[in-house]
Amino acid sequence: LAGIAALTFALLMSARMGIFQETLYQRFGKHSKEALFYNHALPLPGFLLLAPNIYHHAVLFSQSELFQVPVIGLTLPIMWFYLFMNVLTQYVCIRGVFILTTECTSLTVTLVVTLRKFVSLIFSILYFRNPFTGWHWLGTAFVFVGTLMYTEVWNSLGPFLARRRRPKEE
Repeated sequence: LAGIAALTFALLMSARMGIFQETLYQRFGKHSKEALFYNHALPLPGFLLLAPNIYHHAVLFSQSELFQVPVIGLTLPIMWFYLFMNVLTQYVCIRGVFILTTECTSLTVTLVVTLRKFVSLIFSILYFRNPFTGWHWLGTAFVFVGTLMYTEVWNSLGPFLARRRRPKEE
């Protein structure tokens, strides 16, 4: 229950941030790189509160088994490689989201990010071979029905279906 509450809170805050970004873009122009920078630079001082923990984990990362990166032949601890790859893929993803915020409404961006999380969840379930329960099916149905409702697929299918039902005039 606490997890669902945390996810709901995060989704609401994400939606609020999207509306705030939309307002900023209307007022000051669409500068996704600048928004990305400030969104990540301003919280950095807060990580000073976690400095001992970060240092401890950096030491643990450095003690992990060595790994040779296939293409470039660089050898480094595998945990640092995982961290680098995670940061790289997160950057690509968040950069895309910030570009999307300059081109679409905040509701569209929230929907796209929710769909990405859904795909990530499905990938995780399949990759780790976790059971796909009835709750997963229910969530899947909600995601797809919500997406179809938002994209108004039903409205665009209406004229198409009406044409198919009407007998051809001779």
